[in-house]
Amino acid sequence: MTYKPSPRPTFDAPAAIPYGAVTRHLWGDEEAGEVADWIYVSSDRIHQLVYGLAPGGSFRHSGEFRTVFAADVVYYVLSGTLVIANPGTGEVQRLEPGEAAFFRRDTWHHAFNYSTEPLRVLEFFAPPPSQGTSGAYARAQPLLAETRYSRDGSLGAWPESAPAESASRTIHPIRAHDILWRLQGGTPPVLVGVLVSTEHLTVGRIDLLPGQRSEVECHGGDESLYVLSGTINVRPLGESGPGWLELSARDGCYLPAGTPHQYYNIGGDTASLLFGVAPSYRCEEG
Repeated sequence: MTYKPSPRPTFDAPAAIPYGAVTRHLWGDEEAGEVADWIYVSSDRIHQLVYGLAPGGSFRHSGEFRTVFAADVVYYVLSGTLVIANPGTGEVQRLEPGEAAFFRRDTWHHAFNYSTEPLRVLEFFAPPPSQGTSGAYARAQPLLAETRYSRDGSLGAWPESAPAESASRTIHPIRAHDILWRLQGGTPPVLVGVLVSTEHLTVGRIDLLPGQRSEVECHGGDESLYVLSGTINVRPLGESGPGWLELSARDGCYLPAGTPHQYYNIGGDTASLLFGVAPSYRCEEG
């Protein structure tokens, strides 16, 4: 398979993105491995997709497909066990469902499904491919010639060397104790967990209790979201937006920068979503 750019689904207004309507894409070759993508949003500010690997599957890199980008990237594991490595430095991280990895531009990365079930990983990527940060950028970089999957300098000095290993890390695991928690307005106040927040991208999680709704909010960047469980209703406000969007597990949603909106859980079970906003989370920064 030869390289070709992935599709870039865009929307002119707030939109629900049902799982059944998500854009499908397959990339890779025999050397790099083949990866299935479900691409939800690829605006001029944010890129959101789910990628999948079969049990025992992996992606690496080849001359056609170079896995190094000019963007901030978050990988959130939905199912399976993700082992992610930087083949340039030898770093390796193992992540289970509900855990994430974060890395910044110019980080080579390989991924492996180290489980007996399908691996599904939610990805947020900004600046997005429409800004020349993905395939076009990767193909202009020198090809990584040597692959390393270990850092032997800590052998004989572990865990004493853990602080030095952490300080030099390029792939950052995000587990429950790494989340930045904040209470935002709502009925009652909504607990928001921030996984990552940089100048390019903010990614977080919201769990809405039965009957709970958020206050009206807006962001300086485009927002895309993915429903992890339950049913979420999104209410975009303003003349151009639809009045009410209903989303189930695996559905997504897109909200353009500056769109006032609220989240509702009108069901009887807790509903959870993951969101990405790019570039600026605060509305006044847009």
